[in-house]
Amino acid sequence: MIWHNVEQNSPEWDALKLGKASSSGYAKFMANFGKPFGEPAHRYALQIALERITGRKAESSFQNEHMERGHEQEPVARMLYEEMFFCTVENGGFFDFGDYGDSPDGRVSDDGLIEIKSVIASTHAETLKRGGFDPAYRWQIAGHFDSGCAWVDFVSYCADYPEWAQLAVYRVWRKDMEQEIAQLHERRAEFIELIRAKETEINQRKAA
Repeated sequence: MIWHNVEQNSPEWDALKLGKASSSGYAKFMANFGKPFGEPAHRYALQIALERITGRKAESSFQNEHMERGHEQEPVARMLYEEMFFCTVENGGFFDFGDYGDSPDGRVSDDGLIEIKSVIASTHAETLKRGGFDPAYRWQIAGHFDSGCAWVDFVSYCADYPEWAQLAVYRVWRKDMEQEIAQLHERRAEFIELIRAKETEINQRKAA
């Protein structure tokens, strides 16, 4: 594993991610764990295979308006987190594992990472009601533990809420996700083989 001190969404970051499975996309192939890969996994594998062959960022990997809004609000959420916990959040950078990688939103000391989600009011309300991280991001959080961290803080931020309720933080410990981590490692290995199979299929068309 190599950690790169790059900013998210920078050209350097894009270049490092090119042709790699990313923790933000793990849910696409973990959805049917124990069963054959579904259509989302096949589309994701094709995207990565094409990036490897062409050396270009796939069109389907570009950001939508919700992601852009999240990136714009992320610095505010990070500042509020630092004020809440009296800490400094360092750049998350990019953890490079060769065939896959991980980009947390920040590093806290040597033990923890943070994952920030800037969300709409209804999503924030559900998280507050649940009293825990949004399960939609279970596999992304599991992927963060590849870094060797002990915990991940899931941060939900909503600017529409009053100031005292804009930020909700839920800590996820490695020891509580051992099963998910093991499942991810197993399934990800299979998914990487799927990517390679699609690479071979595409290249065979050229040979023909």
